[in-house]
Amino acid sequence: MRQGEGQMVNSGIAVTVRDLTRTFGDFVAVDHINLSVAKGEIFGFLGPNGAGKSTTIKMLCGLLMPTHGAGTVGGYDIIAQSEEIKQNIGYMSQKFSLYEDLTVEENINFFSGIYGVPESKKEARKEWALEMAELKDKRGTLTRTLPGGYKQRLALGCAMLHEPPILFLDEPTSGVDPISRRRFWNMIYEMARAGSTVFVTTHYMDEADYCDRLALIYRGKIIAEGTPNELRKNYMTRDVLEIEADHLVEAMEILEKQGISAAIFGSLLHATVDDASRRYK
Repeated sequence: MRQGEGQMVNSGIAVTVRDLTRTFGDFVAVDHINLSVAKGEIFGFLGPNGAGKSTTIKMLCGLLMPTHGAGTVGGYDIIAQSEEIKQNIGYMSQKFSLYEDLTVEENINFFSGIYGVPESKKEARKEWALEMAELKDKRGTLTRTLPGGYKQRLALGCAMLHEPPILFLDEPTSGVDPISRRRFWNMIYEMARAGSTVFVTTHYMDEADYCDRLALIYRGKIIAEGTPNELRKNYMTRDVLEIEADHLVEAMEILEKQGISAAIFGSLLHATVDDASRRYK
């Protein structure tokens, strides 16, 4: 039995949220959201910058207290048992949560201690992480010198050292190349097949298809939820263009002056149009 499974309220549910809300002064970052995630599911949280994705993840990970509402993660209450949650999840932030001035091996050793990996398992788990990240021959390399894809895999390995049943990934593929993104998702599939629950935030439309289910969040509210096919059928009646631009805000303003709705998703613009095959100037 994995640590914490004996306290599961519902053995089929990994995460539950009821009316979860977080405000910062007068600003409502997360607005009375409700959702549930099944054990072994890859659940995607999709939304533009500032929609409330990272704030939600931080509340679920016990890093930020809700203003209102309730929820459980692995059977633990997100308000009363935040410390227990931290010991029973893996968390990977969009900045990869690594120490740049430590070597690859030193980072792994550090996170093994933080997550309380038993002494008898530390060496085996370290070798697993090095092999998974393809860094066996770079264990003495300073982390800051690694390419983005390697840092990404190292951060995932560090988050999984204690074999948590639930893994939270906050925009884990932001800033890495498409090949590294695909390899990363292959690893996520493997972890889900082994029984891990994965809760991932993303701003890439193509990554939505990798998830079993999705929730779309906009301005702090969940506006749609379902499988990728269900969302396409029921909600995506118009086409979405992903646009690269050097100055995102200026580009968004130009599009909106032409009557084209757009929002910033990470380093891209998503523009909603009637027909993607039409040429837009």
